Amino acid sequence: MSELAIRTMTGILLIAAALLAAVQGGNVLALLVAAIATLIFYEWTRIVRGWGAAWYIGGFFYALLPALALLWIRERTPPGLPSDERGLSLLVWVFIVTWATDIGAYLAGRSLGRRKLAPAISPNKTVEGLIGGIVAATACGGAWAVATGLGLALLGLAPVLAIAAQAGDLFESGMKRRAGIKDSGTWLPGHGGVLDRLDGLVPVAVLTAAAQLMGLT
Repeated sequence: MSELAIRTMTGILLIAAALLAAVQGGNVLALLVAAIATLIFYEWTRIVRGWGAAWYIGGFFYALLPALALLWIRERTPPGLPSDERGLSLLVWVFIVTWATDIGAYLAGRSLGRRKLAPAISPNKTVEGLIGGIVAATACGGAWAVATGLGLALLGLAPVLAIAAQAGDLFESGMKRRAGIKDSGTWLPGHGGVLDRLDGLVPVAVLTAAAQLMGLT
């Protein structure tokens, strides 16, 4: 089986698990989020071994904040739609923006990529991939926001978060480059570690929760 096929199958399973947990909410989502946060912190500590205490402390908050943000987004009760419907729709929007960014960047980079985005950090990232991720996130996230009545503000927020997601990817790539490793782990066939797969979700979740706290969503 080709690497792309393995990557695709793993991705589909991860998406299905995330959506099922999101729909269930409550303890099911909390347990999944806690398990993922634990794995992220574990992988982070393996990467930064010997870098000093500040990196370990930073990793703790790097794992904790997006976990709290995802639970906050799902359970919060803002005005408008009923609590469960609104929280679920916004959480799925977070997932869609992250997934669309990753898929759009991957496909655009493979088919159109010419200009290197940050060769010193991640040689495979391209400007065309960045643009593809932004376009995909804006289109898919915007369509979901309109269809579910989340509000037009998310149309403007989607491209910003697409950039943040790719910045999160570059940040983790820089860490791995410094550590001299290719992947953060081997848990996910075709994707590497949990941190490799969720480095874009970290800033998207935190910034969406921040926007919600500020009344922007």
